[in-house]
Amino acid sequence: MKTGYIAEHFTAHQRVVERSLEQLQEQAEEVARLLVKSLREGHKIIAFGNGGSATQASHLVGELLGRFAVTRQPFPAIALAGDMGTVTCIANDFGYDALFERQAQALAYPGDVAIGYTTSGRSENVKRGLRMAKERGAGTVAVTGAAGLVGGVADYVLAVPSDVTAHVQEVHLMLLHVWCIYIDEMLGEVQSQSEQGKD
Repeated sequence: MKTGYIAEHFTAHQRVVERSLEQLQEQAEEVARLLVKSLREGHKIIAFGNGGSATQASHLVGELLGRFAVTRQPFPAIALAGDMGTVTCIANDFGYDALFERQAQALAYPGDVAIGYTTSGRSENVKRGLRMAKERGAGTVAVTGAAGLVGGVADYVLAVPSDVTAHVQEVHLMLLHVWCIYIDEMLGEVQSQSEQGKD
C-alpha cells in the first residue's frame, strides 16, 4: 500500500493555498464587493458548473438561500445544474453546450452576478453561459484552474494556480466561503442563537 499520500496531498494543498492567496486576494475581494452590491440592490446570484463544479455552485447557492455563519435574511440565488428536468430538457433539445447559455438568456438581468465554475477553464457550456450572462448585462465571474478561462470572457477570472483538479476545487471552496463571510459581515443581521441552524 502506498504510504505518505496524505501528507503529500496536504502539503501540496498548502502550497496551492499560499500561491492562491498571493495571486487572487485582490480579485477575490473585488468579487466579494460585487456580490454584496448586487444583493444589496435586490439582484440575484446565478451559479453553474459541471460535475464537482456543479456542487460548488450548489454549495454557494445553499449558503445564500439558507445560512452560512449567521442566521439572516435569505438572498436570491440559483444553481443552474440543480433542476434535473431543465438540465435534461435543454441538453436533449439544444445540446449540452447550450445548457447554461439557455438558462442565462432567460434568467440573467442587469445587476445580477453570474459565477461559472470550471477547473479546466475549457468547459464550453460554462463559457457560453458566462458570455450570455454578460450580454444580458449581468456581472460575470469565472472561477477556474491555472489555465484561466480559455477562449471565454468574464469580468473577473479567478485562476487558481494549479493544474491538479482536486487542489483547484479545494481553493474554489475556500473562495466561496470567504465570499459568504463578507456577505454575512456586510448584509447579515445576527439573530438569537436559538434561531440559528446546526449545519
